[in-house]
Amino acid sequence: CVDQEVAARARRGGAAMLAQPARALAAEARELFSTVTGTVGINFSKYDDIKVERSGPEAWAQAPMETFADIMATLPDFLRRSVELCGYKVPTPVQKHAVPIGLAERDIMCCAQTGSGKTCAFLLPAIARLAVAAPPDAYEHPGPALPRMLVLAPTRELATQIWGEACKLSHGSTLRACQVYGGADIRGQLRLLAQGVDILVATPGRLIDFIDRGVISLAQVQVLCLDEADRMLDMGFEPQIRRIVEEEDMPPMEHRQTFMFSATFPKEIQRLASDFLNDYIFLAVGRVGSAASDITQKVDFVDDRDKVDYLTRFLNTIHEGLILVFTETKRQADYLEDCLCRDGYPATSIHGDKSQPEREAALSSFKRGFTPILVATDVAARGLDVSDVMLVVNFDMSKAVDDYVHRVGRTGRCGNTGTALTFFNDRNRSCAGELYQLLVDSKQEAPEWLWAMAQRAGALRGVSDTKGGKGGRTDVRGDSARVRVAKPRARPTARTATDADDAW
Repeated sequence: CVDQEVAARARRGGAAMLAQPARALAAEARELFSTVTGTVGINFSKYDDIKVERSGPEAWAQAPMETFADIMATLPDFLRRSVELCGYKVPTPVQKHAVPIGLAERDIMCCAQTGSGKTCAFLLPAIARLAVAAPPDAYEHPGPALPRMLVLAPTRELATQIWGEACKLSHGSTLRACQVYGGADIRGQLRLLAQGVDILVATPGRLIDFIDRGVISLAQVQVLCLDEADRMLDMGFEPQIRRIVEEEDMPPMEHRQTFMFSATFPKEIQRLASDFLNDYIFLAVGRVGSAASDITQKVDFVDDRDKVDYLTRFLNTIHEGLILVFTETKRQADYLEDCLCRDGYPATSIHGDKSQPEREAALSSFKRGFTPILVATDVAARGLDVSDVMLVVNFDMSKAVDDYVHRVGRTGRCGNTGTALTFFNDRNRSCAGELYQLLVDSKQEAPEWLWAMAQRAGALRGVSDTKGGKGGRTDVRGDSARVRVAKPRARPTARTATDADDAW
């Protein structure tokens, strides 16, 4: 995506930007939309088989959109052009329902499979709303930056991916998008904020730092979005999130629109998250807490001492595509990268101890196919959307099945097929029952030895009620309004909007 400061300069001067020569706007468009690949999932037609549930007050007041053409007349000119430049034609299931609901300015709590196009689903209606009303103050006012949309994300990588999509969708407008996160030069971020911001994408820690410095005020926030909300809370960000939403100067939930999106939403998180939403619609797309059905999942019993040899033998059977390998620790990631490179496999790695330039360089090398094997810790599981990832290997099984879902979701993006291979042994017995049930529910091959291990651990009792990890499908406010969407008529395959491919 275009450099953040370049994007800010392009938007400086309010309406004057619209008077720029067409050549300048075209040049910016070429840079912004250079990552649009036109890839179409080979199983795109299966979207019509995905069940969708809505619940809440007047949950069905907004009809689902069948194509993006259905909403074009309601969008401002610049946003229509951006949608066309992104190549969005047929919406993914989450977009089909969330975009019309968002355009109606309703609050949404949405559970959707990872790789389902969630970023576009909340940005498009939010940007349409911001475009209607001009900002109340000039950008270069002497006080703090006054964003009108705030997006919170758990990691800097996911924040960058969301910001990149915001730049694309706001192209050709006077709206300014900015990102702030830890681990980067604070002076550059302060300089950009001083130029004014409409759409702010932030990680909780850096945002609180800037609030304490008096650099940012949330008094004019009209739209709030928590992406990967469950993981932010699971990672211990609840105190920071509650402070940002409830204890600063952000308008109360009755006076703003709020989105919450994630691939999983355990019931405990639903109850907590509902404190931030007003009269919301609960939207469940597919099976909550499951991996996409287009991913073939395989679980093999492999002792720790045999994992490297097992992996290298398996890699010899793979002749194309990108491969993402997950390890439990940063030290293990470095060790495995060294082992693979020593044996002649082109590999690189990313984890929390790598600097931001190192992580960006590793991801760029991976995406371009120079090093088609990327070894990563769970820092890479959030927001990574590389369309050519054909295989995910869980070298170390995650401690929680919810994290397994997010890892596996790095392949099989938006209708493409993928494969996930998991190494499992006695160290992982605590999650044997949940993993076995997830495989059964996803109509995957569930090994008999995994069932036996779960039985020995007494882990199968009540597992069928968990629906994958700790997540549940039910709206905790009750089932009375819950309705399942009938399968719509089939549509021809077409290009789809998906989350951008420049995050990990």
